[in-house]
Amino acid sequence: MTNEEILREIGALSPEGRRLAENFVAYLRQRYARQITPPGNIPLPEESFIGMWQDRDEMADSTAWVRGVRESEWGQ
Repeated sequence: MTNEEILREIGALSPEGRRLAENFVAYLRQRYARQITPPGNIPLPEESFIGMWQDRDEMADSTAWVRGVRESEWGQ
């Protein structure tokens, strides 16, 4: 359903139905507030991807790993 279709459907509701729809949207915004936070508003150290490769042996020397990948892909 597109945004326009959703707006049309809400507009076709009774005043009570529109009030309920508004309340439900407010509930959803509160319930899922963290998930809809715009990118860039979370401090980088708190991002879930930070440190995800810290326990991988090949990352002990990331420069050597990148160099190896480049050599294998670009054939030096």
